Amino acid sequence: MQLFTIARQIVFGTLLLLLIPARAEFVQTTITVGEGVNTLYGSLLVPGHKTKPPVVLIIAGSGPTDRDGNSPALPGKNNNLKMLAEELAIAGFASVRFDKRGIGESFAAGKAEEDLRFQTYVTDVQSWIQLLNKDPRFSGVAVIGHSEGSTLGIMALQNESVQAYVSVAGPAQSASKILRAQLANKLPPDLAKLNESILTSMEKSEFVKDVPAPLLALYRPSVQGYLMSWFPIVPADAIKKLAMPIAIFQGDTDIQVGVSQAVQLAQAQPKAELHVIKGMNHIMKTVPADNAQQIASYSDPNLVLDADFIKKLTSFLKRNLVAK
Repeated sequence: MQLFTIARQIVFGTLLLLLIPARAEFVQTTITVGEGVNTLYGSLLVPGHKTKPPVVLIIAGSGPTDRDGNSPALPGKNNNLKMLAEELAIAGFASVRFDKRGIGESFAAGKAEEDLRFQTYVTDVQSWIQLLNKDPRFSGVAVIGHSEGSTLGIMALQNESVQAYVSVAGPAQSASKILRAQLANKLPPDLAKLNESILTSMEKSEFVKDVPAPLLALYRPSVQGYLMSWFPIVPADAIKKLAMPIAIFQGDTDIQVGVSQAVQLAQAQPKAELHVIKGMNHIMKTVPADNAQQIASYSDPNLVLDADFIKKLTSFLKRNLVAK
């Protein structure tokens, strides 16, 4: 009787395993590019069920955002880029996400603030693309740029080749134009005039020596070189020059980047697919247009990525990432 019970448990357990949908396994290892103090560190996630998968380079957004999509400037973690890499692995794609220089494990590669230029980060992205294009473990390469990472990807691909490019919550306008819009009607009249004067000067690549204290966080002398290298870049102009298949994704509850930015990118590049995801916010999660819930989502690692976004993203990649 006991033997029969054990046998029945084995059969029943095996049946359960057959009924449960298989979840793709993946293996994560460290990957680097560069040498010495300029070494940049990333995570390579490879699906266990693929022998030679395509690989997707994921570029994080602005500020101190790390490879997982988290920032020390915010409480808690949201892990959106880590979740994205895992979703890609389940769909059969390898991925690389990395800490930008000066961030996370790549902290030692950071330059002094006055020496930083936007092109520094563009060149770093190009180095990652070159590394992946030469790697025989992968059958193709795509790039996903999130937020400011969208602009970095667009600029890097002016001189590099991949099979597909994806912009997620990326701006279409220049940084100076967006900054001007963000500050409109939010400064006292006298300070608004000074802000416009500073912006106008920097758009002409003119350093501003006297910055009022309330605006130092934005325009301190040590950051002006970086801003002046960034302001001339107009993503909507640059995306026109890309020849590979492109998909543009934008959530309609994004409180940082509006749908109009995605529309402008798509208008500039008519061959691109435009996907406006209903209910998706800036960090690719399903969150209502409620400020309290939006802010909370940036620190919630239990909130998963928007399902419709993942479905449409993986569909685009499967259609356009083919074996070399």
